[in-house]
Amino acid sequence: MGRKWNNIKEKKASKDANTSRVYSKFALEIYVVAKQGEPDPEANQALKFVLERAKTYNVPRNIIDRAIEKAKGGAEENYDELRYEGFGPSGSMVIVDALTNNVNRTASNVRAAFGKNGGNMGVSGSVSYMFDSTAVIGIEGKSEEEVLEILMEADVDARDILEEDDTVIVYAEPDQFHAVQEAFKSAGIIEFAVAELTMLPQNEVTLEADAEAQFEKLIDALEDLEDVQRVYHNVDFGE
Repeated sequence: MGRKWNNIKEKKASKDANTSRVYSKFALEIYVVAKQGEPDPEANQALKFVLERAKTYNVPRNIIDRAIEKAKGGAEENYDELRYEGFGPSGSMVIVDALTNNVNRTASNVRAAFGKNGGNMGVSGSVSYMFDSTAVIGIEGKSEEEVLEILMEADVDARDILEEDDTVIVYAEPDQFHAVQEAFKSAGIIEFAVAELTMLPQNEVTLEADAEAQFEKLIDALEDLEDVQRVYHNVDFGE
C-alpha cells in the first residue's frame, strides 16, 4: 500500500499549491454537510469528518465558520452529490466526486475534460468496483509498533499499518475512521498528517512517459472544475 499513500501525498501537495481552490471546495462541502444535518460537529458525524479533513489542509477557521453560519441561516441552495467514472490512457481508471447545483453543467464539463485529455466517460460501476473505500489516517512522531499498541489498547481494527517517510499510516474500514482518530486522541495525538476517506485502487498501473503526461493533464483538468470535490485514480506516478 505504500505507493497508494505516496499518490495521496502527491494529490494533497498539488492541492496545497492551489489554496484558494481548496478552500472554496471545502467551504462548499462544509455548507452542504452542515445543511443536511446538524450544524454542530458533535451531533453530525459527517460534518465532524469534513472538519477533520479541513484541518489537514490548513483551511482557515473563518472560512469554516462562514460556511457553517450560512447553513444555519437556512440558505436555499441545494446541491446534488454525483459520482462519475471513466478511463484515461493505457488502462488508467478515474473516479470523480462532485457537488453541484446544476447537474447538466457538471456532467458536460466532466465529459469534456475526459474527451479533451485522452479519456472517456464510463457507466456507473465500470470503474468503482476496482477501488476500495478506505479510511487513511497518518501521524508523525510514533513508530509502527507504538501505533499498533495504541490501536490494540483501544480495541480498534485496521487493515494495515505502514511506516513511510517518518509518517505512520493506518488503513482501516471506512466505519473505523472515527474510532482510529479517537484512539489516537486518547493517547494524546491531536495532529494528523492525513485524515481521509478515500478510494484506493486494488491494483495500480504504470504509464509510459507520454501517456503519463496526458493523464496528468486529465487529472488537472478534472480537479480544476468548480463542481469537482475529489478525484481518485489507479496510476502509479513513481518516485
